Amino acid sequence: MPKTKKLLEWLGVDTQDITKLNLEILKHRSIHTVIETRQSIGRWQPNFEQRDLPDGLTIIDPSDSEHQLYVNYLRGRGIDPLQYPFMVSPDAAARNSKRIVMPYTYNDAIVGYSARFLDDRKPKYFGDVQHGYVFGTDLQKETWTKVVVVEGIFDALSIGGVAVLHNDINDNQADLIRMMGRQIIVVPDQDKAGIPLIDRAIQLGWSVSIPPWPDDCKDVNDAVVRFGKLVTLMSILEWATTNKIRTEMSKKKLINRIKYRYE
Repeated sequence: MPKTKKLLEWLGVDTQDITKLNLEILKHRSIHTVIETRQSIGRWQPNFEQRDLPDGLTIIDPSDSEHQLYVNYLRGRGIDPLQYPFMVSPDAAARNSKRIVMPYTYNDAIVGYSARFLDDRKPKYFGDVQHGYVFGTDLQKETWTKVVVVEGIFDALSIGGVAVLHNDINDNQADLIRMMGRQIIVVPDQDKAGIPLIDRAIQLGWSVSIPPWPDDCKDVNDAVVRFGKLVTLMSILEWATTNKIRTEMSKKKLINRIKYRYE
């Protein structure tokens, strides 16, 4: 710091004090450099490759009589068929004629998809998802200060949130969600499968919300169908907490409710 040293000398600061100040500045610079380096090591940057969708798909059209099966299913889940580019293939063979395909996008590029079959066979879902992907990031508004993290696609679409697509949050997904720079509220499914999501959210230091919904509302989508989007959102915000003790108590109550439900 040559210029700073000359200024301090001009101000009459003792030479020993200037030397001490130089050492202190160098020490802090060194610490800052170490912190920056540690933060940058292992920091994941999303780089999803573009993927093709299955052949023979068309965007859902509520006015098309051949699309009524899909339209009725979405409306039954409280979702507007036109709020997302849902795709269908009524003329496809076998199970593919009874599926709704939801493209996965990131930065407006297609990077995968999920297909929800509407028959009674399993698996109900099939798709192509890349590691670290989080559904719904392209649907977030710049003015929003919070992001609601859920497990399933329909939960995310119901509430304007994002979905991790399973009952865990891997490190890459956590990085991607943090990049939004918002308060993060995790809302687990209210069944046994949702417990690991609670534990992971606590580990990450994120807010967790477990509203006391009725037993027939096991997830966000069920709550939206039952109470509407606004009431569901308000209950999520009301019960959101970063307090580990409160979260553990809510988790314990949920576990007891699940046990009682199946006894």
